[in-house]
Amino acid sequence: MSDHDDFAMEPVPGLPEAPPKGEQVLWQGRPDTLALAQEALGLWWVAGYFVLLAVWRVWAAGDGSVGSAVALMLPYLAIGVVTCAILLGIAHLYSRTTVYTLTTARIAMRIGAALTVTLNLPFTQIANASLDLKRRGTGTIALETMGDTRLAYLVCWPHVRPWHLSRTQPALRCIPDAARVAQMLAEAADARVSQPVVTRQPTAMAVAAE
Repeated sequence: MSDHDDFAMEPVPGLPEAPPKGEQVLWQGRPDTLALAQEALGLWWVAGYFVLLAVWRVWAAGDGSVGSAVALMLPYLAIGVVTCAILLGIAHLYSRTTVYTLTTARIAMRIGAALTVTLNLPFTQIANASLDLKRRGTGTIALETMGDTRLAYLVCWPHVRPWHLSRTQPALRCIPDAARVAQMLAEAADARVSQPVVTRQPTAMAVAAE
């Protein structure tokens, strides 16, 4: 996968240093731009709002002519198109500056558009991983950390499980082929963690660490 020039010094794209001996990279990916715009930035809600606003303006005017209706709707629709384009641009920026990495020992998340940080989450610090799978095959794998691990919601956003504010759950957000990645994560955790307990379901999995 290609990456931005700002990260050309990384020994492995998405990782601040080369993995220790014996640790292998199993998968790397990033959010799908359109899915991220829809789920994290509310793209369809925003588009629908401007369409409804345009329809309401025509209805309020009470003029039944087609020309008048188009003239009344056009400014609202134009503003809506520009707003949605901005949201897509933001989603693209977040996608291009993000690299999720799954190894045989951990999950690493290089995130942040303005201020880049890398989260390292060893399997032994992950209590549970849940998969929210969408129709197109994209999905979000949310990670529930254990012990004293605490992460700031705003620092991690949008790479978090939505609305879990008291205990932030970092997430591999809107990734393509999410079911396959979730299966790889479950198998890697099984192999790494001593006496693991893994429950596999179509939309969830749990990993109990030593």
